[in-house]
Amino acid sequence: MTERTRLRPTDAAIAILNEMTRLPSEAVPLLSARGRVLAEAVDAPFDLPHWDNSAMDGYAVRSADIIADGPTQLAIVEDIPAGAFPTHTLGAGECARIFTGAPLPDAADCVIRQEDTTRLDARTVQINDSRDVGRNVRKRGEDVQAGTVVLEPGTALGPAQIGVLASVACSEPIVHRRPRVAVLGTGDEIADLSEREAILAGRKIASSNTYTMLAMAEAAGAETIDLGIVPDDPDAIRARLGDAAAADLLVTSGGMSVGEHDHLRSLLEEGGTELLFWRLRMRPGAPVGFGRYRGTPWIGLPGNPVSTMVTFELFARPAIRKLMGYRTLFRRTTIARVGEDIVTHAALQHFLRVTLTMEDGMLTARSTGSQGSGILTSMVKADAVLIVPEDRREIAAGESLEVIRLDEPTHLEMPPF
Repeated sequence: MTERTRLRPTDAAIAILNEMTRLPSEAVPLLSARGRVLAEAVDAPFDLPHWDNSAMDGYAVRSADIIADGPTQLAIVEDIPAGAFPTHTLGAGECARIFTGAPLPDAADCVIRQEDTTRLDARTVQINDSRDVGRNVRKRGEDVQAGTVVLEPGTALGPAQIGVLASVACSEPIVHRRPRVAVLGTGDEIADLSEREAILAGRKIASSNTYTMLAMAEAAGAETIDLGIVPDDPDAIRARLGDAAAADLLVTSGGMSVGEHDHLRSLLEEGGTELLFWRLRMRPGAPVGFGRYRGTPWIGLPGNPVSTMVTFELFARPAIRKLMGYRTLFRRTTIARVGEDIVTHAALQHFLRVTLTMEDGMLTARSTGSQGSGILTSMVKADAVLIVPEDRREIAAGESLEVIRLDEPTHLEMPPF
């Protein structure tokens, strides 16, 4: 594949998503549903609130009984604590002692707050201020009306959504299954942390990629299958790839370049994988591949640590979100002023690690330092990724570009890069 035929990152992201299908649904206990995505709409089986109720501790009264310009004395006919129900209909000159959340008695149309009253004796109260006439009542169905949809399919379930489901007595929402993401690292030079002595002695390099990919997959909401690390040996790679059969998505790092020890791509093709692409017009992260390995979608990421993390964010994370049932998949971009001159050295779309600060009232992006694809600490320092267009080789300080904030909670349906 020549430089000219490499895909743009946005086209690669769309190609991956076109091959992803939202996973089947399952019912889960409500407290296990946080972070999941609704597969079916949830309807309200009743009005919420069920009945007119008090928004204050005070006295339920009839507005017609309250004297606007002077104190009003009313007879207390009952007490209604939260959890109890009234037993009287208010008549002229009557009221009920009431507490927040308790149902209003018939004929009452407002609640006078306790601070505006004086208790004269056990059965008489004086209303000192008429400011609450017609107020402090939560009307039946003002939040949700019976039969209406309270949450649509595709809704991500956070604390507020969990609360809404509880309020309509939905104890087991129907959500999309979590995707099982298998993660595999390749390379003779890398080792798991179980080989600590070899790592400390400098004979091996700790496989940070395996840990970062597993962590990023879990942060995106997936269940993970750790396939470990496999050396650059065709037979070993074949055997380990077979362990991905139970996965919904296979993500690998390394083995995607053109060296004589980079066997992964050829072995995937040997196993029947149709490669949709394997090189992109971007930096870091040009050697990204995608296809299906024996029916399982596969995303091949580069072996350099920064390249792995950036490409996981751009391609693997949105794929996981679609499998989970999300409708919006990509972090929204925002505009930031560039804090220093930028020069790129290739006609590729660049994704640079930056920190964001407010300077003179404007969001400003500054480099985290060396942008080498092996400088993993540049990701630790980064708040965002600055997007430098493919056709821009020089950016002057003060110009504005788009950034992807790495903690951005708002997502878009299509890639913004």
